[in-house]
Formats: sequence, C-alpha cells, structure tokens
Amino acid sequence: MTVEMVLVLIVVLSAVILFITEKVPLDLVALTIIATLMLSRIITLEEGLSGFSNPATVTVGAMLVLSAGLFKSGAVNILGAGLHRLSRFGSRIMTLTMMTCIGAISAFINNTAAVAMLLPVVMDTARNMRMAPSKLLMPLSFASMFGGVCTLIGSSTNILVSSIAERYGQPGLGMFEMTQLGLVFFFGGTVYMLVIGSRLIPDRRMEDDLTQRFAMGEYLTEIVLLPQAKSVGRTIADAPLGKDIDLEILEVRRHAGRLQFPGPHTMLQADDILLVRCNAAQITRLQEREGITLKSEMQWRDKDLESDETRLMEAVVAPYSVLDGRSVRGIRFKDNFGATVLAIRHHGELVHENLNARILRGGDMLLLKVRTDSFKRLRDSPAFIMLSDVGLSTFRTKKLLTALAIIAAVVGAAALNVVPIVISAISGCALLILTGCLTMEEAYQAVEWKIIFLLAGVLTLGVALEKTGTALLLSKWLIATVGLWGPIALVSVFYLITSLLTEAMSNNATAALLTPIAIAAAQSLEVDPRPFLMAITFAASASFMTPVGYQTNTLIYGPGQYTFTDFLRVGAPLNILFWVLATIFIPVFWPFQPT
Repeated sequence: MTVEMVLVLIVVLSAVILFITEKVPLDLVALTIIATLMLSRIITLEEGLSGFSNPATVTVGAMLVLSAGLFKSGAVNILGAGLHRLSRFGSRIMTLTMMTCIGAISAFINNTAAVAMLLPVVMDTARNMRMAPSKLLMPLSFASMFGGVCTLIGSSTNILVSSIAERYGQPGLGMFEMTQLGLVFFFGGTVYMLVIGSRLIPDRRMEDDLTQRFAMGEYLTEIVLLPQAKSVGRTIADAPLGKDIDLEILEVRRHAGRLQFPGPHTMLQADDILLVRCNAAQITRLQEREGITLKSEMQWRDKDLESDETRLMEAVVAPYSVLDGRSVRGIRFKDNFGATVLAIRHHGELVHENLNARILRGGDMLLLKVRTDSFKRLRDSPAFIMLSDVGLSTFRTKKLLTALAIIAAVVGAAALNVVPIVISAISGCALLILTGCLTMEEAYQAVEWKIIFLLAGVLTLGVALEKTGTALLLSKWLIATVGLWGPIALVSVFYLITSLLTEAMSNNATAALLTPIAIAAAQSLEVDPRPFLMAITFAASASFMTPVGYQTNTLIYGPGQYTFTDFLRVGAPLNILFWVLATIFIPVFWPFQPT
C-alpha cells in the first residue's frame, strides 16, 4: 500500500464520518475533499474540477429545473383534485392510487421534488378523510423511491452511476434499462406496504389546532407592565425585560389596539399587555420582578394568537435549501420572511427554547406566526414547503400541455439515443424558459446547489480512488473474502453494503465511493460489471430504515410525527425483501458475461 493510497483512504474515512454525523454541511465536505486531494497532488487541477463539468452534475441540475417547470404548470393541482375525489372510496384505494401516481411521476422527475410537491396535497387529503397523515406519508415517500429506480432520470444516483460507468469505458445506462427490475421492486414494495406495512405504520392523529399540536401552552403567557416597571419608556431592544430574560415579545396590546410584530425600536408604555414566548422557569422569574404582573393562565388556541394581520402556519424546511444548516438568527428570519418562529419539530422532538440560535435542518417543521402581507413571500420561497393553506400559487395552467410535451421530448430523445441525456435535458430547460413555462429566476431557484457541489466532490473522490489504485486494492480484498462464493454472492454483498451505507449517509456519496470498487472487482473476475453496477444503483435509492437516509424520508419525518423506530419497524422488512429480489433477479436481467 502506497502513501497515496493511505491518504486517499483517510480522506474516504473522514468523508464518510462527516457525511454520517452531518457536523459539517455536505457541500463544505465536498469542497474540502476536492481541496485536500489537489493540495496533496494526488489529482491534478483538471481532475479536481472535472466533477463540476461532469455530465452527471449538469444533468441533475437540468432535471431539477424540468421538475420545477412541471410544478409551475399546475400538474400537481390536477393530481391533488383527483386524490380528493378518490378519497370517498376508502383509504386502501386512495393509498394504492397515490402510490401509483407518485411512482409514475418519480420515474421521470426528481423524486424529492415530486414528494415536496405532493406533501401539502396528501396532508390536506388526510384531514378531509379524518385519518392520520402518518398512514399516507410513509407510503408516499417509499413509493417515490420505488418509481425512482424505474428509469435513468428517476434519481440523481442513477445518472451518477451511469456517468461513472462511462468514464471507465463502460456503456452508460439506458433510459429504460432499469425498468424491468424497477417494476418488480414497485410491485413487491406496493403489495408489502398495502398488506403488511400499513399495519405497522403508527396511527398518529394530530390536533387540528396548531398551538395545541406544537404544545405551546407552557411557553406562552401575557404580562402587564405596571407604571413602576423598569422597562416602561424604553425600547424593546433596551428594556431590561428582554436583556435579562431570554424571551421574545410576540405582540403588544395597548388600549384597544394590537401591535403585531413589534420591532426592536418599539417603545414600551405603562399598562401595555405583552404576549411573550418563554419557558416555565422564565415565567417564574417574571413573577418575581417589580412592576410586572402575569395575567391569569389560559388555554391557548390558534384564535388567541391570530388576527386580521397575522396567522399561524406550519412549514417544512426544504432539504438543501438556503435555510438548511443556518440558524434562525443568522438568516434574520423575521426580516427576510415576515414571520416569527414559535416552535420547531426536529426528528420528532419539539424545541421551544433558544430558537434564535437553533440550527435549522432539512425536514424540520416550523410553527410560524406570519404577517398576512408575507403570505406570498413564504408560499413562493423554495426554502419552504408550506403545509398550511396560504392560497393558491400562481400556476400557468395554459402551459401544462407545453410542459408535458417538453418533458416527453427530453425522455424520448434520450431513450431513442437521438442525443445524450445531458443534451436533451439542457435543451428541455431552454425550451421551458423560451415557451414561458418557467422564468429564469425560477430556474435558478430550482437548482439545489448543495447537491451540485456534493456531486462534484464525490466524483472527484472517485477519480482519486481509481488513479491511486485504491479501488483495485479494496476490490481484491472484497473478492478474497466474498468472491470465493461466486459473482452472485458478490452482487448480494454490494447491494447489502450500499443499502446499509445509504441509511446513514448521502446515497450519491455511497454510489460514488462503491462504483469504482465494483468495476475494479468485475475486471478482476473478468466478468461484465453491469450486475454489480445495478446492485449499487438500486440499493442506493432504496433507503427505508431511517428517516435521514433519503431526502423523501426526511421530508415526511416531521409532518407524519414519526419516530426513528417507526422507519426501522416498517422499513427493515422492506429492505430485506428488496435485497432478496435484487439477489435473485439482477443475474437474470443482467447475466455475468465474460469480458
């Protein structure tokens, strides 16, 4: 083992640890990988930057734009109306229809974007059917993954593996090359979810009242400023009340009026009634203060916090958005979005304290007190998925057929090998903008730049694995330990390793690390690497056991009020089922041809 191999293995191990712990943003980890490998002269400048110009990186960005074009055409609204009509036939028929629809959509657009589009629709359908959203959201997420492995463009991972294969001199994946096994997975997964999974999913019904749902009762109180209070005659920023105690003034009631969203320069007056957010310990300290009295305790409801000027809303932080990895204070939430964060649900845990310093993560649910004039700003922001009704977005329904035709042309041109997928995808983006289906600003907003940087970083790491011979070294060790049982056993092991790693870290990073090793293993065995590539591709997009292994699971984690064990209980048997199906069918659909 050379010094370069040791260094590459250290970089790989460090990257895996950082990807799993998420102590550092994924895009920053990716940039650090590139910088480390270039500074150590393991790769050249051109190799270090090659990830940004790789067809996979460009294609994934273009597919995100195409997904936005379909959304802006109002296609999701039509689907939502159809789901509402089907709800009268019962939950089983509705669930089957929903899974079929999301699977079909996810086969042709980014599945995370597809789930984000349908999330508010499914939540609304669950409310209308008087059923727990948890019963619908997990099938929604899982079915999007079923559909994502049916075509080349169904998942960014498929495109990534195809691009790496081409770099090694292998033919890229065909548009519908994965469809046979994808349909087997889709059928098996759907039957499992309808017959077994639905019984394992918890029935977690939610309070209709947001204040009750986020348990705000112990964190809201009204205080009266008496004339002798030290804070009287001072601004909120200078008042001892705000300096000495960590609380937030949500509203000032003065005489017959209500001052919503008081700013730091708002002057406090005697007899003001302040609605504040603070914890029980802070309330006790307030009672001890001279010149402050607490109004009698009350059972807080949404109507007590809302008015003609404000509303309570809940929203989900979009994965890889500008909010992901930043604090509430750091993004100046109130100034930029015209809303105050009252509570956060993170990984099933409700957070009420130190909200301004809280680091937001994709999938976090926020309880917001929003100014009515900020509805549109929140609704149109790609940083949020609004679960509360904020009025209909501006859809270009007259462009629906145009958008569908453009996406069909993109798929058809790539499937018939008229042009490579990267060219057809870029052309489709240009046509969406030229035909008015999408504006340039909306196209820029649709690109998840953290994913782009992540892809560039892991592709560069793949180059280093190949160039230094580290991939070959690891493949020989794998062959020595597992290859003795034959290539089918090796396919099964590649699927299992990929599946387990994907549960804890980025599926794209997992695929980029294992694909060079799989190709090197196939070359050592002198067989076609296709079966090994397929094992990695399918396993990387089949993450059911954890809420953090795949972005769609992260999106539904908060809205469904799931726990970590919910995913393990429902997803573990499904992972095992897919592992068995892959081990049986991959050698059938992609035989081990000698090279």
